[in-house]
Amino acid sequence: MTNLKVLISGAGVAGPALALWLHRHGFRATVVERAPALREGGYAVDFRGEAHLTVLRRMGVLADIERARTGVGSMTYVNSAGERQAELPADLFAGDVEILRGDLSRILYEATRPHTEYVFGDSVTSLTEDAHGVHVTFERGAPRRFDLVIGADGLHSETRRLAFGAQERFVKHLGVNCAVFTTANHLGLDHCGRAYRTAGRLVAMYSARHNEEAKAVFYFASPQLDLDRRDVAGQQAVLAETFAGNGWESDRLLHDMRYAPDFHFDSVGQVQMDRWSRGRVALLGDAAHCPSSLSGMGSGLALVGAYVLAGELAAARGDHRVAFGRYEAEMREYAVGCQKMGDGVARLMVPGSRVLATVVNRYYRVMPYLPGKNMAARIARKAAENISLRDYR
Repeated sequence: MTNLKVLISGAGVAGPALALWLHRHGFRATVVERAPALREGGYAVDFRGEAHLTVLRRMGVLADIERARTGVGSMTYVNSAGERQAELPADLFAGDVEILRGDLSRILYEATRPHTEYVFGDSVTSLTEDAHGVHVTFERGAPRRFDLVIGADGLHSETRRLAFGAQERFVKHLGVNCAVFTTANHLGLDHCGRAYRTAGRLVAMYSARHNEEAKAVFYFASPQLDLDRRDVAGQQAVLAETFAGNGWESDRLLHDMRYAPDFHFDSVGQVQMDRWSRGRVALLGDAAHCPSSLSGMGSGLALVGAYVLAGELAAARGDHRVAFGRYEAEMREYAVGCQKMGDGVARLMVPGSRVLATVVNRYYRVMPYLPGKNMAARIARKAAENISLRDYR
């Protein structure tokens, strides 16, 4: 076995999942994470279909995920007075099992902490490859050498920038920005959600952690914004200006936003690349093929990718030249199919004009009575299952 020392950049979902599989196959993983600790908060993420569930079972974490599941059912669209206008089924949003991203991250971290080196509060600043490995420098820590480097650091991957080039070459903005944070469940939501749509804007709340709290979610249409991703005050100012006086619970949630412990703001985008590896560096999860947060496929795709990447490295006895190519061959069609789930969703979620918003709202109102009312959920499930998993164990 060769190339045993692997650096993983990113301790979200894909990184710890890869660390788990690498350990089982005999590799030694180090995970570096820019944040000072595990990132709490974030959206609810879902898994659907046998491909996702099979990987979770083989990881040994499915029972933990089911215990922490949100249990959220349908999403009800309301008018400005909070009156029910339409209801969309749970399967469209929650799949077979849904969990808060922060809870999923912690489960994966706890499963890998005994055998994985985690370095928080640091990040990779340069990668210099030679015939025997990669010399890596860090923002704070001393330089180190690794056999392989895997970028699992998300939509705005620094590993991708260092190894492949500027973000603008690979990230496609879908015309929507989003924010999410934890708030009080002041509507008394019982394992369900409420959403309110106006032209170019959508506000939603759904219950979390056994109804003890709720998640507030904002989507709004706009070009790519020139905002520092670490400038929380600036991001909140943009959100407040965009949604002030919007109606329903908007003003209440904008007030609560200032006190949220886990405010997260980002653009909605997809990553489109011709290849996910270069030399001894490879990309995983959103860093390689982000399908967008609107697709409902990101976390499942990341966990399947981690399983395949580690499995191919083990099958090739650490030969990255063979393993990376097989990893891409196994995952490419699957990733493209998952990305298609995000195409067009942005325009449906936040239609840009009052006329389109009215049309979409009316469609949602009659959708439960149409013959193809479950078509979207069936399409999502088909995309999630569109891969034949090898047994690398």
